[in-house]
Amino acid sequence: MTDFLASDPVEITPIGILTSGFKEKFGTPRQSGLVAMPASIHMLPPFDTTDAFDGIDNFSHLWLAFLFHKNRGKGWLPKVRPPRMGGNEKRGVFATRSPFRPNGMGLSCVEFNGLRRARDGLWLDIIGADIMDGTPIIDIKPYIPYADSKTDARSSFAADAPKTTLQIEWQTTALERLAHLQVGHQNRQGIENLRKLVESTLSLDPRPAYQNDPNRIYGTRFFESDVKWQVIDKTAIILDILPLDQEKSEQQTQADAKHRT
Repeated sequence: MTDFLASDPVEITPIGILTSGFKEKFGTPRQSGLVAMPASIHMLPPFDTTDAFDGIDNFSHLWLAFLFHKNRGKGWLPKVRPPRMGGNEKRGVFATRSPFRPNGMGLSCVEFNGLRRARDGLWLDIIGADIMDGTPIIDIKPYIPYADSKTDARSSFAADAPKTTLQIEWQTTALERLAHLQVGHQNRQGIENLRKLVESTLSLDPRPAYQNDPNRIYGTRFFESDVKWQVIDKTAIILDILPLDQEKSEQQTQADAKHRT
């Protein structure tokens, strides 16, 4: 038996790909369980066998190990600025949950929501993931309360769950768009579920700590829509909801007009 060398490469094979309404990093919850967002993992061959999941329905929660695939090639730093500290103080990367890590791996505790076989393969349904759409999943393990829950655990800057910091207000245009919106998703989310998702996500204030311009309009992707919103006096005002194809068309029109001038 040969000892492992630090220079030896390590191969990791994705076992599945997560599909979620969170289409980009901005707006994706910073921790699992903060937003009760249903999501699904499309299992890849040869891991798409129900034998590998025998007994999983006896567990209420699961651990997901995944890759921060959008950060590949961006490197890492020994010290980072945790959002919970306002982005003003630095901590060692191993004392934070920063996605910019030496090996770009993440861990998320989620609620088990069922296993189903569809025409396109085997799907594992979950709730509460802090993982964006298209993320490679590299392992799945059951959450075991006696081993994983430490009642005497302590933490530093994230001792308590983040509180809802923003009230939500919908403008008429946004509500009208919402009523006519067709949401395409594997879990077939309804309009009311989309509304709850938008409200629960924005109420946590996903803005970077250094951005507090009341005139700034943000865009956050949920499913195949772009939600436009701004913050005034601790209220997130939902201005509009644009289907992504319409938004791209408007952006192209603006670009063409700018080019002509």
